Amino acid sequence: MDFQTSLFADATAHSAAVLAPERRHLSRGAWVDVQRDWLTDPDDVFTALVERVPWRSERREMYDAVVEVPRLVHTYLAEDPLPHPALARARTDLSEHYLPELGEPFVSAGCCYYRDGRDSVAWHGDTIGRGRTADTMVAIVSVGDPRRLLLRPRGGGTSVAVTMGHGDLVVMGGTCQRTWEHAVPKVAHSGPRLSVQFRPLNVF
Repeated sequence: MDFQTSLFADATAHSAAVLAPERRHLSRGAWVDVQRDWLTDPDDVFTALVERVPWRSERREMYDAVVEVPRLVHTYLAEDPLPHPALARARTDLSEHYLPELGEPFVSAGCCYYRDGRDSVAWHGDTIGRGRTADTMVAIVSVGDPRRLLLRPRGGGTSVAVTMGHGDLVVMGGTCQRTWEHAVPKVAHSGPRLSVQFRPLNVF
């Protein structure tokens, strides 16, 4: 494993209790919030995610073939204990901070394990369930090697890049899931990176 947690030791000084993200307004009522070095104990969270999450691989139909999804995944539902207390605190803090806009708490925690630069996620919006017709939010906490999150208007247009680093928080809100798409592209070289996506009830 290429990731060296010692490189990020100073990030543990930050507390997930302080939420002050910078907001970037996109088109069509979409926006994205970014806060660097937000997560408490990102080194411990990284280790806990690797070791405690029951990771699984998925296969899905694509055109006339069944292909391997290029990342490992697992989803924690509302009643499931999360693999590290910092993630439970993060979900609570995010729910409290965004309640005036979102109107409900974050409940589920979808986890993705990008093992190296070959792992990725294609262009998509979280539009299964209520996200298809209603504005919602997806809050992403990232640990491990930096990877780019790309966003582009649905139907085509200029993309926006946000580099997600160790302990960073990215929140997509407004109409973002319906009017924009996002992706994590493949890269030539990368160590492991893990993300936790907090979502409200019935948003996938």
